[in-house]
Amino acid sequence: MQLPADYHMHTPLCRHATGEPSEYAAKALERGLDEIGFSDHSPMPKDDFDDWRMLPGELEDYLERVARARRDFPGLEIRLGLEVDYIPGQEDWIRELAARHPWDYFIGSVHYIGDWAFDNPSLISVWQARDTFEIWDAYFERLTMAAASGLFDIIGHADLCKKFGYYPKRDYTPLYDRFLAAASSTGVAVELNTAGLRKDCKEIYPALAFLRRAHEAQVPITFGSDAHQPGEVAADFTRALAHAKSAGYTHCLRLKGRKREAVAL
Repeated sequence: MQLPADYHMHTPLCRHATGEPSEYAAKALERGLDEIGFSDHSPMPKDDFDDWRMLPGELEDYLERVARARRDFPGLEIRLGLEVDYIPGQEDWIRELAARHPWDYFIGSVHYIGDWAFDNPSLISVWQARDTFEIWDAYFERLTMAAASGLFDIIGHADLCKKFGYYPKRDYTPLYDRFLAAASSTGVAVELNTAGLRKDCKEIYPALAFLRRAHEAQVPITFGSDAHQPGEVAADFTRALAHAKSAGYTHCLRLKGRKREAVAL
């Protein structure tokens, strides 16, 4: 079985991953992949924004580390992207990053609601103090803005708000539909991210009910392990393929130079 490209992998520059890109590439070949992509956490305009991303001055180092992996493994297609936080008001910064290099893709993710990094385990107490539906609604409002912005090729881990296993008691499927309408309008893809299987929710991002609605809305998909160490490359991709097919998908996207090609699963 040919596994899809793994487009979500990190590097030590984000300060919470281990292993050089060449080590990830070696593991990808071992697992039978013919294409991968790096998408480390992008820098922010200020060095002290948080402590889990590369600094602006490290962007060239990132490019060189991925270039080295390409030299080390010429038989493997290695794409270059960034995982970029969508924060309202930062759109010009994202455009500036996009202009700095001929990237293959940008993954747009939401990790912040206001100034709260809601998926940070050290800040989980906030979940216990706030209404779960209000948090989910705020998360999906930002995710919808990210999808509508046209700044991204892929939306990362699109129901990350389930990470710690907090689910609203109210019907939250309208939040899916609001987001998917925006994604459909811009053509941005949704990522099947297997890291959720390694978190408290024990479920691929996004959930099957979400993914089925995405298929109905004709929103394309990509795959990502969200690997933070070489051993996580293509982790649980067999399950992710089954997840996609259960939702009705027969194709996924491959990306190069921010242009897309649909390939059969």
